[in-house]
Amino acid sequence: MTRKILTGISSTAYEHPFDRKALASLQNMPGVSPLLKKVNEYGIDRLLRLQSLGSEIRVTPRNFPQLYQPFLEACQVLDIATVPELYLFRGTGHIKTYIIGVEKTIVRINLDGMEWLNYDELLFIFGYEIARIKSQHIIYHQMSIVMPALKMWLSSTTLGIGGLVAGGVELALYNWVMMAKFTADRAGLLTCQDVNVATTALMKLAGLPEEYLTTDVIEDFLIQSREFAANSFDSLDQVTKILSYSESSLSWLVMRTGELLKWVDSGEYEHLIQAENLKPPETEEKEGWNFLTSW
Repeated sequence: MTRKILTGISSTAYEHPFDRKALASLQNMPGVSPLLKKVNEYGIDRLLRLQSLGSEIRVTPRNFPQLYQPFLEACQVLDIATVPELYLFRGTGHIKTYIIGVEKTIVRINLDGMEWLNYDELLFIFGYEIARIKSQHIIYHQMSIVMPALKMWLSSTTLGIGGLVAGGVELALYNWVMMAKFTADRAGLLTCQDVNVATTALMKLAGLPEEYLTTDVIEDFLIQSREFAANSFDSLDQVTKILSYSESSLSWLVMRTGELLKWVDSGEYEHLIQAENLKPPETEEKEGWNFLTSW
């Protein structure tokens, strides 16, 4: 399959409105800026990078071409000029991927991801992670990774992390992390450019190996996803929703699939794929946020 190279595409072109709203709420909360400063002061960016360099296997075209080639193609399709480093870490019993490094990005995938996903599904997964680079929001993802440790480290300082968390910073952060997945899923689909591939990749993320992905299983999963997406959860308290999203053992893959199908059904995905010019107007360009200087 020949995939279209999305030259000049901006993350705003496929950004989910829930993502945009949740990020605005997070950025406007008191305490977020000093918390980001602490992340910078403690050298979290460098620490996370050193952990990967010292513990995981760097993927190259020679040692793991079955990973590197779809990774390289995903960067090309989403128009990433500088290809980040890719690392392979040990299996966990289910597929896991991460992206770290504000200044120098590293994408990480575990052994289960390499063994469970075919080439096209890897395109979806890598596109999902590369979306973090396009949006320039890696710093917030890193903050969510280290939030439990930050709370412990800062509990006795004058920053008053306990008060910040009680005020909703932590909940707002986890809410945004969940909403950002909707945008990243869209980027994954734009990368693999096949909704059937995106569906099977999401099902494997939900824990189903290849041998269980029969036609009946896939069709029932799609029915379930559409039914879930049709529900209205407006009656639930906002904090209840966010607490659900912060539960790390819940994948919400059915909900994510439902949101992705709604985007496809709306025609917006096809419009982007068929668009001749993906570059946003010059008036919409904005200077990128600098991790070291923009405080």
